[in-house]
Amino acid sequence: MAPSTYNLRRLLKYRSKSEMLEMFDGQGQLVLIVAQFMIKLCSEDDPVIVLLKRLDHSAKLSWGYTHYNEEDRNLSIVFKSFMEELQVFFEVPNSMSTPSPKELVAAFIDLLLEILQEILNLQPYFIHQVKDSIQSLKMGVNFLLIFLGDTPSQPTELETTKKILADIEVEANEVGTFLYSFFFSTNRISMTGMKQTLSDLLGNVELLKENIKKHCITVAKILPCGVTPKTSVVSLSLVDSTLDYLNDLMDNEDDKFVDLKDQIRTIHQELMFLQSFLTYVEVEKYPELEEFLIRIRDIAYEVEYIINSFAPVWYLTHRIPQVVEKIQLVITQFREKKKMYRSGNRSGILQVSLQAQISHIGDGKIIGLEDVQYEIKGILCGGTRRLRIISISGMRGLGKTTLAKNIYDDALIRKHFDILGWCVVSPSYHKRRNMLIDILSSISHLNRKKILNMGDEHLAECIYKSLKGMRYIIFIDDIWDVNEWYDIARYLPNDYCGSRILFTSQIADVGMTASSKIFNYPLRFLTPDECWDLLQFKVFNNEQCPPVLVDVAKKIARNCGGLPSTVVFIASVLKKLEKEISLWMDVAENITSYISKETNDYMNMLELSYNHLPLHLKPCFLYFGAFEKDKEIPVQKLIMLWVVEGFIGKVKHMISEDVANEYLLDLINWRMVQVAKRTFDGRIKACSVQGAMHDMCLRIAEKENFMKVMKE
Repeated sequence: MAPSTYNLRRLLKYRSKSEMLEMFDGQGQLVLIVAQFMIKLCSEDDPVIVLLKRLDHSAKLSWGYTHYNEEDRNLSIVFKSFMEELQVFFEVPNSMSTPSPKELVAAFIDLLLEILQEILNLQPYFIHQVKDSIQSLKMGVNFLLIFLGDTPSQPTELETTKKILADIEVEANEVGTFLYSFFFSTNRISMTGMKQTLSDLLGNVELLKENIKKHCITVAKILPCGVTPKTSVVSLSLVDSTLDYLNDLMDNEDDKFVDLKDQIRTIHQELMFLQSFLTYVEVEKYPELEEFLIRIRDIAYEVEYIINSFAPVWYLTHRIPQVVEKIQLVITQFREKKKMYRSGNRSGILQVSLQAQISHIGDGKIIGLEDVQYEIKGILCGGTRRLRIISISGMRGLGKTTLAKNIYDDALIRKHFDILGWCVVSPSYHKRRNMLIDILSSISHLNRKKILNMGDEHLAECIYKSLKGMRYIIFIDDIWDVNEWYDIARYLPNDYCGSRILFTSQIADVGMTASSKIFNYPLRFLTPDECWDLLQFKVFNNEQCPPVLVDVAKKIARNCGGLPSTVVFIASVLKKLEKEISLWMDVAENITSYISKETNDYMNMLELSYNHLPLHLKPCFLYFGAFEKDKEIPVQKLIMLWVVEGFIGKVKHMISEDVANEYLLDLINWRMVQVAKRTFDGRIKACSVQGAMHDMCLRIAEKENFMKVMKE
């Protein structure tokens, strides 16, 4: 437990008590500032912490007396001893707990600035002649802190940078020595000595500024910014907020920015291009482009940090053009990458066979979906002879593909349709081509190698000719964007033969956008009893669960959160375990950790949902990790937090709260978030993220360092 300074603070507020301790009025406040710094650095059993506890206790005993007494005398002795012990804290501390020496220097400079500001606030009688010099010293030290924030956190191999960082540490230590010698010592103060020391310190700061200026010209432009958090999910909202900030600056009449308006306007224009790039790119489709997202995020942080850092104009004059140069380099490299994609020279594109794509689906046991399966089969085989689209939607893991595969393999379906085709919408750049390859592979007897060597138009022609005049059904698994359907729709003839298209999608709106007369079947979570039936089947096949394990097995089924995929994965774990209650109970209490231990397939499957999210929704979803699993979250509270965190982009003629509401509706439509409560008129009152989806949210947030960034 951290030591308290309550009694000492209380005592120092009263002049009659503080006068017996302080060399000048307010000195005790300076001591308290250093004490708080010291508490953060030292362990509870450190001698100086023990002394601080003793000092606070002495202050408590002295508090009860109005006249000078023995307790006051003891307090004065302990206070003087404590002041002497503080000397070691007036240089950059050595700490193994902080990986970056730069962070320690920055923390120490923060302390120096706090002390200098308090001295200027207190204005002790003896500083009137040097007040301006102390103010100049504070400004100089503050600039050193700004520079520290504008250099990489990791150790750099550039000797010039290392030399400047070392010089800053030396200067910080000298300022610390000055402050202790003249404001914390019990010795007589020499004004001549104070003036000379201040003059030397200010001279050193000016020399450091000159070295930093040279560093800016020759080195700084090749260094990454040191203030960037390690997460790429905040790129879009960050660029939006930086653009808003630059807009305000361009309208600002502040003298500081008058000479920089053209450069700020240039940065604004370049960032506008990067913003359009961010809204175009989706990392899950182009994983190679994540590097660009991280660099754009770094640049946005760098722009905001540099301009908002109260740095002198000469520093901004050097640094802003360097940032513009970085932006232009990113734009050039992105355009080159884009050309490479358009030419089809994208490395790493693998054509996976259709059988490999769907072989993981399993044995197709359907539990809880029997009625839906029966109804879909009726629509597929009956009704209009026009081409009809049916959609199965629901969050990942609810069994959409398993249900579709069961229908695909059904004897009635195979008898009713002349041709059955299947394609999987893979997360690749050449989606249309891959879909055409899958469809042709599944509806024809052509050699797979021959199909892979066909051009897109040849593929489309073969599909059209194969389907012309036939009653066919094409299953399109895992579609995320209606444009993926539009890309191939014209190659699927509508000859009024009763042909059908069946989508599976996580997003309900995809099917409804594809056709106004679509039949959409949103899948629900399994009930606890249905989870139990599925678990029992997967673990014991057609046998009964041993009576001794029934209770714990039912608990495991309940803890699967209604997701069939979770039940299937956990069943594979149970099949490998001995049939002992203690082992099964451990699984019941640690569902997610067991699945993660056994296989990454489970979490990777769920993460596909996150990867496909539009960029602006990703930070909003990850923020649910700050709440408990399955907890009902009031929508008004959630929206307020999103707005405060800066996740909500600007939309013309809409307030932030309305935009945030649309974001929430999108997440619900994507089946990432569930509605927990509605108001009497149907509006969403509370929402939640359930079971495995919440576990996945926490896993990604930890991987992305997201929660740490939010705390900062």
